[in-house]
Amino acid sequence: MAKILVVYYSMNGSTFELAQAIETGAKAEGAEVRLRQVPEHIPESVWKNLKGVPEAKARQASVPLATIDDLRWADGIVFGSPTRFGNMAGQMKNFMDQTGVLWVKHELDGKVAAFFTGADTVHGGHESTILTMSTFAYHHGMTIVTMGYALPETGSTTTGGGPYGPSHHGKGHTAPSIDKDERTIAESMGKRVALAAKKLFG
Repeated sequence: MAKILVVYYSMNGSTFELAQAIETGAKAEGAEVRLRQVPEHIPESVWKNLKGVPEAKARQASVPLATIDDLRWADGIVFGSPTRFGNMAGQMKNFMDQTGVLWVKHELDGKVAAFFTGADTVHGGHESTILTMSTFAYHHGMTIVTMGYALPETGSTTTGGGPYGPSHHGKGHTAPSIDKDERTIAESMGKRVALAAKKLFG
């Protein structure tokens, strides 16, 4: 049984939904899955006044915080973050920056990695965010799994999702939840990562 970690940051909830769909896909492939979120660094006094954010935070209240040991445990890791000016959120970057203790001992070397994201606009950084997150995997010697175009929805979606990985198009905050194609792509990514990890470590 492959061990898959889905670790993410989500403020408005859509990245959380993608993470849940990836978890569903990995479990459908028979994997043992841990769903984890990285710590929030924005003060509650700020985010509690943002539209929809308190509700999104409440939905994620039962999701444990990610630890370095979760990374050690996993055969495959799927990282998710919304875009922040074409890059990952600082919360995810901070978590990645704590993995030097793993890098020194090559503890992530050969493990499977994949990435997902979301942005409010069509050109808001879906591809660049996944690409900038993926440099983490290069430095740790991880095996990167992508979506490609084998799944029909990847080539036909008019919202989020693409060959780089699952994503969500928020349409300027008017689409806070992921749609059918985005969910299908995310579930497929979960299956792909679980299958790759099973082949490498099963």
